[in-house]
Amino acid sequence: MTTQYALSLKQPWAALLVHGLKTIEVRRWPTARRGRILIHAARVPDNRLQAWTHVPAQWLETAQLLGGIIGAGELTDCRIYRTLEAFQADQDRHLNDPSWFQAPLYGFSFTNLTVLPFRRCPGWMRFFPVEDAETRER
Repeated sequence: MTTQYALSLKQPWAALLVHGLKTIEVRRWPTARRGRILIHAARVPDNRLQAWTHVPAQWLETAQLLGGIIGAGELTDCRIYRTLEAFQADQDRHLNDPSWFQAPLYGFSFTNLTVLPFRRCPGWMRFFPVEDAETRER
């Protein structure tokens, strides 16, 4: 049995990430972790209309999945945003409104994002271990 690490995001942000429309996840804490990370959709979605306007109709089904692994990606970098200007420069990659900025913020950069078959699993606020890798690509 192998152990992988996952990161939990509220929907629709998790769906936007696994489909590659969003490639940076913004957090208030940095990470030195790199490599393949499973993407977990939290049990509680982000109900702000502002978040859901980014979701194309063909991804609504993925965005409705809650409480489990929905995809994976390669975590390649952790950017630091010390200024509003730096935060806004990556807005097309993280999709966050500039009004959300409070220095410092950290941007976890992902590549090779993919959707995986949904697998129910509890989440956690930071990276958390997930055993058994029933995470084959669709």
